[in-house]
Amino acid sequence: MRRKHVLLIHPPVVRPCEPPPGLTRLAGSLKAADADCTLIDANIEGLRFLCAAPPKATDTWSRRAAGKIFLHLGQLRSAATYRNKERYRQAVFAVNRVLAMHGRTHGICLSLTDYQDPNLSPLSVQDLAKAFANPTQNIYFPYFSERLEDIVRTGTVDLAGFSLNYLSQAICTFAMIGYLKRLAPGLPVLLGGGLVTSWLRRAKGRSPFGRMVDQVVAGPGEGPLLERLHLVPHTGAPLPDFDHVAQLPYLSPGLVLPFSASSGCWWRRCAFCPEQAEKNPYRPLPLRQTVSQLKTLTARYTPTLIHLVDNALSPALLRRLAADPPGAPWYGFARFTRHLADTGFCNALRKAGCVLLQLGLESGSPKVLERFGKGIDLEIAGRALAALERAGIAVYAYLLFATPWESRVDAEMTLDFMQQHRATIRFLNLAVFNMPAMPGKRDTPTMSLRNTLSLYRPFSPPEGWQRRDVRQFLDKTFKRHPAVAPILRNDPPAFTSSHAPFFACPPDTLERDPAQQPASEAVELKR
Repeated sequence: MRRKHVLLIHPPVVRPCEPPPGLTRLAGSLKAADADCTLIDANIEGLRFLCAAPPKATDTWSRRAAGKIFLHLGQLRSAATYRNKERYRQAVFAVNRVLAMHGRTHGICLSLTDYQDPNLSPLSVQDLAKAFANPTQNIYFPYFSERLEDIVRTGTVDLAGFSLNYLSQAICTFAMIGYLKRLAPGLPVLLGGGLVTSWLRRAKGRSPFGRMVDQVVAGPGEGPLLERLHLVPHTGAPLPDFDHVAQLPYLSPGLVLPFSASSGCWWRRCAFCPEQAEKNPYRPLPLRQTVSQLKTLTARYTPTLIHLVDNALSPALLRRLAADPPGAPWYGFARFTRHLADTGFCNALRKAGCVLLQLGLESGSPKVLERFGKGIDLEIAGRALAALERAGIAVYAYLLFATPWESRVDAEMTLDFMQQHRATIRFLNLAVFNMPAMPGKRDTPTMSLRNTLSLYRPFSPPEGWQRRDVRQFLDKTFKRHPAVAPILRNDPPAFTSSHAPFFACPPDTLERDPAQQPASEAVELKR
C-alpha cells in the first residue's frame, strides 16, 4: 500500500530568517505516522526567485542594490556583518530596495516583512476570493506556478496544507490555493495557522471561505491532518522535522531553530488575552521531553541559535533549561517573575545559553498594570532588569500605549521608568493598543464587507486620551527622550527581535556559520 504524501506550504511574506515552526511540527507528526511529506518554504524561495532578476532600476542607488543583491543576501548570512551595524543596515535596506522595485511593477508595496496590495485587503473575504480567482496576477505567480506544478503533476500528493499566521501572508496564500485548485481540482486543501485560528474562534468555528478551502483548522493541526488521512497518530509529541528546510538560505548567520515547548499561555490572566478569549488551553510538553528533543535537534542540525517560540516560557521550563542546557544559544519570551530578579538564577540561565529574553513590561504605571491583569510588580521588574544585565542576558522590552486605562500621566510614568532603567534594556518595542473584537462580546460592531475578518474594533478611551494624542506623545516626546532614543536605534531594521540576539551574542557564538553562498552564487530556482 502506497504511503500517504502531504504537501505543506509556508507562503510569503514574513521575516525570512528561520524555518516555519508549525509546519516542522506537522512534518514530524507525519513522519512518525509513516507518511511522506514535502515542505515548501515559499517565503524564502519566493524572495530568492524575485532577487534573481531585479526589475530595471531608474536611479543609482537602486542599480547598486540590484547589481549586488546576492552580495547583500550573503552578508545577512555572515556573522561578520552582525559585528558592523552600518554594514548590516546597508544590506537590509538594499534587499528591501530591490523588493520595493519589484512591488512597484505590480502596484503593491513589498518588503522583507510585508505585502500590501491597495486593491486587495487581507481583511476582506471578497478580496481573498479575488486573489483565489486570479492567481496569475500575484507577483509570486511565476515562482509558485512552476514550483507547485513540478510536485503535483507527479500524482503522488494526497493532500496540501497551508499555514497562514500573519495578514502579510493572506493574499499570497489564497492566490497559491487558487492556482493549486486549478492545477489539481480533486486535491484536498487544508488551511490552518495562528491567524486562521483567531478568525475561526471569533466566527465560532464557522469557516468564511466557502469552497475555496476543503477544511479550515483551528489550533494545532496534527490531529485534524492525520485524521483526514486516516493515519494513527504517534503517541506523545513527535520530534519536529527540519530536514526539508535546514539547508535553505535563510537570512541569518546560521540556522535558527524554532521550537515550541508549549501551546497556549501559562499565565492567561491578561485583559483582552486572545488565548483566554479563544479558549486556547495551555498544553506544555513534559520538561524532560522538551530538553531531550532540544538536545536531539541541536545534535542533528547544529543550529547557531534556538528560538523558543512559546507565548511565555514558564518558570518551570526556565529552571529546567538552567539545570540542563540544550546545547546551543537560545532566546524567547518570558514574564517578569521573582525568578528573574535572582542574580544567581540569571547567571545560570546565561551559562545555559540564554542570550536574550523578550519581556512584556507594557507600562510603568502600577494602575495600568493592575487593570491589565499583567501580574507585574514594577519593583521586581526593575530588579530583574538589573539581574539580567549583570548576567549578560540582553532584554528586548515591549511597551504598550493607549490602553483603555492609560492617561498622559500614566504614559509619563512609563517614561520615568525608562529613565531609571535605561542601562538595563538593550532593545525596545513600542506599540499602540488595538481593541480586540472578542468572541461573544455584544458590543462588537458589525464589520463592513471589506473588513469582515478584522480582529479589532473601534473604542473610545475612557481616560479621554485619544490615539492621535498618544501618537504625538510617542513621536515628539517619548522616542526623542535621551533615555529612549539610543535604545530604539539598537533595533535591527526590518528583522527587529528576530535578529536582535545576534547583536547581543558574544562574537564567538556566531562563528558556526553554515556553508555560506559566495556573492556570485547561482540561484537554484528556475525563472
